[in-house]
Order: sequence, then structure tokens, then C-alpha cells
Amino acid sequence: MRTSFFFITLLLILTSCAPKSETDQELLQKKITKIENGLKPNFQITGDSIPLYNIEERMQELGIPGVSIAVLNKGEIEWAKGYGMADKAENRKVTAKTMFLAGSISKPVAALRAHQLAENNVIDLNGDINTYLKSWQIPENEFTKNEKVTTKRILNHTAGLTVWGFPGYDLGDTIPSVVDVLDGKGNTDAVRVYKEPGESWMYSGGGYTIMQLMMTDVEQKDFPELMQVNVLDPLGMTSSTFENPLPDKYHSIAATGYRSNGDEVEGKWPIYPEMAAAGLWTTPSQLILWAKEVQHISQSGEDGLLKNKTVKEMLTPGMNDHGLGPAVKEYTFGHGGADEGFRAQLVAWKDSPIAIVIMVNSDNGSIMQEILLSFVEEYKLAGIEPNIRTIMAMSEEKRIKYTGKYSFPRLGDAQISIKEDGLEVVAEFLDEPVFVVSENDSTFFDKKDGTYLKFSLEGNTVVGLSVQGYDAKKVE
Repeated sequence: MRTSFFFITLLLILTSCAPKSETDQELLQKKITKIENGLKPNFQITGDSIPLYNIEERMQELGIPGVSIAVLNKGEIEWAKGYGMADKAENRKVTAKTMFLAGSISKPVAALRAHQLAENNVIDLNGDINTYLKSWQIPENEFTKNEKVTTKRILNHTAGLTVWGFPGYDLGDTIPSVVDVLDGKGNTDAVRVYKEPGESWMYSGGGYTIMQLMMTDVEQKDFPELMQVNVLDPLGMTSSTFENPLPDKYHSIAATGYRSNGDEVEGKWPIYPEMAAAGLWTTPSQLILWAKEVQHISQSGEDGLLKNKTVKEMLTPGMNDHGLGPAVKEYTFGHGGADEGFRAQLVAWKDSPIAIVIMVNSDNGSIMQEILLSFVEEYKLAGIEPNIRTIMAMSEEKRIKYTGKYSFPRLGDAQISIKEDGLEVVAEFLDEPVFVVSENDSTFFDKKDGTYLKFSLEGNTVVGLSVQGYDAKKVE
């Protein structure tokens, strides 16, 4: 049957009048805009309205100069974007190519090389690490008689070692050698075994610094070089470096670090000889390539820069949900980072081909969690939840028993009194009075940030309290 000319003309007219479908790029831009305008506070109280923030307005409110974000989706960088200033004095903006210090995200990146050495039978992850250390040895003591410090225990922070983190060094400081750092001749205590290895979990940047020295002793190469050749370049992180101090060629694209009060870090950024623990310079778009490789090996079952079997072991959570390099939770793996003037967060999903890296050039990294909450809502992902508290109404008569003076060893005394529908805590060691409300009969929380105060009771009598690891006795 012949189609009439009238029908064809009508069809063309209707087609031209129909709304055009949005392109993938337009849909992506809408998604990004929703994330940028959907930041939520991490601390929320049940029943209260939840405000939404715009990312740049929130940065200004929190005093955060610059933020950089990269998102991986289905094995490709779906989008990357910079916000704010890389250097306020130079009026230099953050771009996707601006370099930041990754802080402790250096650890899982460095861990990849340790796993390579184990796969190549250069080291045994379960062997005494002193076997491989040539330029220095971990001093033996009563804690190492039966159990030894091993690379595996360093990777998952069960080696029983001291020194949680490092403050870095300023431009012009004398930079100690790694051996001097380990012997306490820098600006931190000596790294020593203070409890039996394997007994319990305690985060130790000192342990990763021992691992750094072990790698250089075994490979007879500088740490930045061995990481560049074996890890960074193969991952595609060709514009990243572990070199400290940061070489001049990167200065024009490096973000300046800032204190929470807005002051520049001395010399613009700190220097970390403890490179495996804290010294990686990179961008979110580069750092996310580590997540891409580990995620692909894990999800595909194929070998890559590491064997699939190795990655499965790396992503098996041990004590305190820590794997052999990254932290591992129910839905995600990754790590956070905190260097002087810089904060960073890497989160990759175990069962979805999605990851995100956020980096800021400020000691205040609170915006990162707010960005993550907006991100997971838009991408419909599990594993990132806000910090939610619920207020339990308590009469003034019941609150009276919590009032009085509490003595904190090494800190001083705190006075607690009735105020409005909660309690007020006043102490010389606090910048300002803290107002807390009750969650249950023994637990109150700071209404500003959710910090818990847990009271100790004997029967119906309050005898003490605990807050952020500090214990106090009630003395009046």
C-alpha cells in the first residue's frame, strides 16, 4: 500500500515539534549540579529539618579554600572538577590538574608495591621484617620474644608499633633521614614495638615508615623511584610523585595548604620524609586510578598489576575493618588522608564499578563527608551514612544527678550544670561552654557536633563520665 504524501508531511511536522531527548552530557551535568547543590550536614538530629548546601557557598562558610573531585564510573573517569582556590595569594584556581597531598592515602598506594614484592617472592609478608631490613633493625624487646613484626602486620596495623602519624617538616627545616625518623631524631618519638605483634590493632604510620625503609633496602633504589616505576606509572599516575620535598617542576600546579583559620602552611606545604605513610602528591583524577585497578581486579576476577588472589586478601577486613593496605567496610574500601593543610578521602564500592576521590587544601576536611552524602544519594549507593542522634526528653529533676564537678587527669576540672532542656559543660580546657542533651539515661551528646558524653553510674548515682577517650571522676 502506498503511503500518502499528506501522512509523511504530518509525521515530519510532529517529529520536529517533539521535545528532543537530553544528551548523556546534559544528563551528567544535571547529576553534577544536583550533587553540588545537595550537600547535607553529616551530623543530624532526628526530627530536625535538614539543610541543603551549595558546595561553593559551603566552602566559604567553612573557610575551605579549594576542593577537587573525581568520579569513576564503569571503569572510566565520568567527571572531574575543581572548586575554589589552589593559592589565594596568587589568585590561582583549583582545576582537575591541581596537585594535593594525599596524606595517609599514601599507605594503600605504597602497599601495592609490598604485595608485588611478595608475589615475586622477594619478601614473605609473614616473615620477620628484620630479615629484609639492612640499614636499620627494629630493636628486639620483651614483646618480640614470641611474635615478630611482619610486613602483613604493618599493612593491617597489627604489628604493635608506636607513632600514629607525622606532622611533617616546614621549608627550611633540617629534614631527617628515614633511619633518624625511626630512631626518634626527627619531630616524633622513636618507632618501637610496645605490645606483642598480632595481639591487637593500633594505627601506625611508624609501621609504614619501616616498610618504606624495607623496600629501599631490598630494592636498593630511592622510594620515589621504585614507586614511580613499579606502581604510579603502570597505573597511569604519571603526574603523581612521592618525592619530598616536592620538585620545582610541580610547584606551579600544586595547591597551597591552609590552616583552619585560613593561614598558609609555612612554606606553602609540609615536607614528609615518611613518604609511604603520608608523602604522595597527586590529583583526584590520578589517585582514582589506584581504585580503578584494584576494583577491576576484584570485580572481574582477572589478574592485573596484582593477582586476583592478592587483591582478595588485600580487601579482606581484619581487626578494626582494616585490610592489607586499605580500610574495608561492608560496601566499600578506601582510605582517608590528613597532612598539614590538606585532607583527602578515597571511597570505592566493592560490588559497583564506582569510586570517588575528594581532596581539599585545608585542615578542615568536614566538607568531604557532606559531598559524599550528596554523592551517594544521587548515585544511589550504600555505605555512607550521616551521623544521626535522637534526643530523649529528660525532666530537670532527673538531670540534677548529672550536675557537679568532674576531674579529668592531665586536663583539669569540668563543671556541669542544668541549662534549658539539657546540660552545660564548662571547663578551662574548653574553648567555650558545651551544651549537651540526653540520648538515654547514661548518654548525652553535644548538640553542635554529636560528640558523646557517657556517664558512669553505680545504681542511680553518677560517679564519672567519659568523652573522646578521656575519663573523669565526679568529685563534687
